[in-house]
Amino acid sequence: MTEPDQERNPSGTTTLPLFPLQTVLLPGTHLPLHIFEPRYRQLTADLVGGSVPGREFGVVALRAPLVREVSGLDHVYDVGCSTVLREAKQLPDGRFDVVTKAARRFRLRELDCTSAPYLIGTVDWLPDDAVPASAAEPAQRLGDVARAAHRRYCEAAWHDDDWTTPDDDADLTELAYQLAADCLLPLEDRQLLLEETHPLRRLRIVCRLLTRETWFLDTLSAVPLPPTEFADYSEPSNLN
Repeated sequence: MTEPDQERNPSGTTTLPLFPLQTVLLPGTHLPLHIFEPRYRQLTADLVGGSVPGREFGVVALRAPLVREVSGLDHVYDVGCSTVLREAKQLPDGRFDVVTKAARRFRLRELDCTSAPYLIGTVDWLPDDAVPASAAEPAQRLGDVARAAHRRYCEAAWHDDDWTTPDDDADLTELAYQLAADCLLPLEDRQLLLEETHPLRRLRIVCRLLTRETWFLDTLSAVPLPPTEFADYSEPSNLN
């Protein structure tokens, strides 16, 4: 499958199928999923079959891990991220293994729990604030500081082959998301990054979070499991 082009800074209102998860999806990151619940098998079939425009659906984080049925806006965070189906493999028993790539942020306005087996959301695309040309030099310096904080965190947390450094020419508007991708940040921190619409403030936030987490690692002498030790797929068996 080839990924359709998505607007880099979209605006406007649309409807999206929604997938609530106990995680925050950040733009540009990959999300593998093991799909076995009937309603999400149907969503995957609709994505593969082309009835969902652009093979794009939304991921929103649950506000409480014990929520079993999402029936109102108060059950999920109102800022989420769309993701585009990249690969789908149907298993003999009807389950799917899929890989998606996160695309663009949105704010959830309304929730439709009855029109389809899965949730449908009315969403406003959430564009970034513009960074003035005069801020180019301080933005570059801030990016360097954030990269250094990321490097210190990863050197404290992982083995050399468990993390990667973003490319030197990475877009500064996306750099904070790329730096956070290698790091085990609490859900609330990842949600804070997702909701921030100013790229430079987002870089400051990720720098502060990574510095804090590195201090915890150094002080407690505790190293988390590397990302490769975690399950390859999220299994949303208890989600609506």
